[in-house]
Amino acid sequence: MEGGGALALPQLRARAGIGSPILLSADPGSARRSSGASGFRGLIRERIRGEQGGVGIGSVTFRRLHPADQELLEFQIVALRTKVPIVNLEVSHHRAVAAVRLLRTEKGKAFVDLLNENGNGSGENEMSYVERTLGFKTRCLDNRDIRLVTVIVAGTVRWKRYLDYLIMSLCSEEKVFREMEPLLLQILRIGFFEILKLNVPAYAAVDENVRLAKVALRPGAGNLVNAILRKLLQLKEANSLPLPKIEGDDRAQARALSIIYSHPVWMVRRWIRFLGKDEAVKLMNWNNSDPHFSIRVNTAKGYTRADLIDRLENLQVPYDKSTMDEFVCIREGMQTVLQAGLLKEGMCAVQDESLVVSVVDPQPGETIIDCCAAPGGKTLFMAARLSGQGKIWALDINKGRLRILMEAAKLHNLDAMISDINADLRLYAKETTAKYDKVLLDAPCSGLGVLSKRADLRWNRQFEDLEELMLVKPGGILIYSTCSIDHDENEHRINAFVQRHPDFVPQSVHGYVPAEFVTHDGFYSSNPTKHSIDGAFAARLVRSVL
Repeated sequence: MEGGGALALPQLRARAGIGSPILLSADPGSARRSSGASGFRGLIRERIRGEQGGVGIGSVTFRRLHPADQELLEFQIVALRTKVPIVNLEVSHHRAVAAVRLLRTEKGKAFVDLLNENGNGSGENEMSYVERTLGFKTRCLDNRDIRLVTVIVAGTVRWKRYLDYLIMSLCSEEKVFREMEPLLLQILRIGFFEILKLNVPAYAAVDENVRLAKVALRPGAGNLVNAILRKLLQLKEANSLPLPKIEGDDRAQARALSIIYSHPVWMVRRWIRFLGKDEAVKLMNWNNSDPHFSIRVNTAKGYTRADLIDRLENLQVPYDKSTMDEFVCIREGMQTVLQAGLLKEGMCAVQDESLVVSVVDPQPGETIIDCCAAPGGKTLFMAARLSGQGKIWALDINKGRLRILMEAAKLHNLDAMISDINADLRLYAKETTAKYDKVLLDAPCSGLGVLSKRADLRWNRQFEDLEELMLVKPGGILIYSTCSIDHDENEHRINAFVQRHPDFVPQSVHGYVPAEFVTHDGFYSSNPTKHSIDGAFAARLVRSVL
């Protein structure tokens, strides 16, 4: 809170009387409160349930608490009855938010992405999720908190298999791990990630995660976190973490590598088969490295890359110039860029350094449909290349993401060039009579080329078939692209498509992209370990006029 420490209980009562949030905080002299007050959430709910005629705890249990704890507990019960929000200042704010976001990510209700400047995620208030999940609010996140949440969430998801193997190894028995409640597991994952990958001081990683477990769950949960984290510290100091050895047959080695480098076993086996073990390890190391982000200057609004660089230098954000004229690479400081409002001004957009738009080669006057347009980076880039002449249709099944795309188009002064189509691609392709000069199909794929940025993709991607689209005019061009480096999703699909549809003929991308990105079959391909950018693929297919 502003202006000093937490309010004393009498002051809290006065604040609560006018409907203000209740602030709970431990002071240096109240260490005794950590154990008694830690199980407050469960005690509060049990007390209220008992008062309502259920089987709840009574005054005998309350009298066992320290008087200060009992007073605070009674006060929180009053707060819950009157629905006064509790702002808990005892727990680590960024860890509480990270734990809840990890829960939501695992349930498929959140993405592992950047939080915006208000601490919001996926378009909704992050704090409301925290309150509903944990039973209390945290203070609003500042810039440092947001950066920490971003790092912890992405890193914990990225290293999930590695962390879970170690957590299970340090539990008294496998059953403890298998039956562990989800929130407790997320707190342990955070603690392990901080100790093993972030080198957070041991006392902070242990104390803060223990406190979070006690307050959000119960004292026993905190005791378990304490025991397991301290055991981890001992093993780390002795350099004796219980990791599997890379030995045995190919399958056994793949299993060991999948744990050490935290990738699905099927993915590791596939890469070893096609790339060899050494290249597979290089690729997994790339995927586990801290991602860098690229931003594209909005030339349609009159900005130049020099203008963008000036702003970055004023913000003291380190950058590298890309080989692509419109792009700048940022390895750290993305939150600073967001906070400064560069995206809201329409000066730039976050976009991967993919050369797919160069493969499309948008020309003024053309009609182009982007078949899986959201979140819209390629759509905006193509529209800017049309120089005010022509039209882009942005099609996507997700109405909310299309709305965000169109808002971005307005910021970039490109809304007159772009029209959105909210539809299922399969149905639209069958029902429409419209034909386009160029069709960009950024196809659903495993995302195996962007695993450093999208840590969650390695755990939940599925394969889908290439759609047989006939939206291309005779003489027009179909551009098929993926963010994958898997031959089955790329070259093999194109070959199969051309065999079924001989009226489509592959055209080399030579001349549209630098030679180092052109395969021997004339396709565009970028490789993370070779080119130091995300993996991607694109093919140009010309439809005959006959």
